[in-house]
Amino acid sequence: MGNLIKKAANIINKKNGFFTFLRAQFSSQISSLTDFLVSIICVNLFGIFYGNATLIGNVTGGMLNCFINYQWTFKAKGIKVRYVLIKFVLVWLVSILLNRQGTILFTEFVMKWIPVNKLPNIIVENVFLIPKIVVSIIVGLVWNYNMQRVFVYRELNFRKYLTKSGYKTSVTDDNGEKCNSNRS
Repeated sequence: MGNLIKKAANIINKKNGFFTFLRAQFSSQISSLTDFLVSIICVNLFGIFYGNATLIGNVTGGMLNCFINYQWTFKAKGIKVRYVLIKFVLVWLVSILLNRQGTILFTEFVMKWIPVNKLPNIIVENVFLIPKIVVSIIVGLVWNYNMQRVFVYRELNFRKYLTKSGYKTSVTDDNGEKCNSNRS
């Protein structure tokens, strides 16, 4: 029985495959919960514009997501943290832009179709949550997961890709003589 449990745990914790996707979704749910709680608190307690609250929530949830994914989801412990952080920030900046602008556009569209003057203020102030959910699911599945899987948490040897594409990695010195480059 113990051996069966170990096998099941190994399959679930395997670095690639379907269970990586499930771990990513679990990590995403934890990060999204953090994101939404921060956004709701910003709007309802501090009166911050929902677009900016979405931005603050995304940053908070994103930091948590990066930590969980590095440690557990993609098991990237062999990759230097600074490289992961640089790649994560690049991907997350696009994610934040897509989430913030998508939430604003979708909320403004929805606000045109609902009778705002007939609804309680608490509902009107939190209408952005439905568009935020829809946008975050789309961005999470289409952008975040795929970019994290193939770019952020993967050791990439850019030199190998450059040499395969025909780019020479050797350079010449000031006298025109070839010398090896350690740069890619």
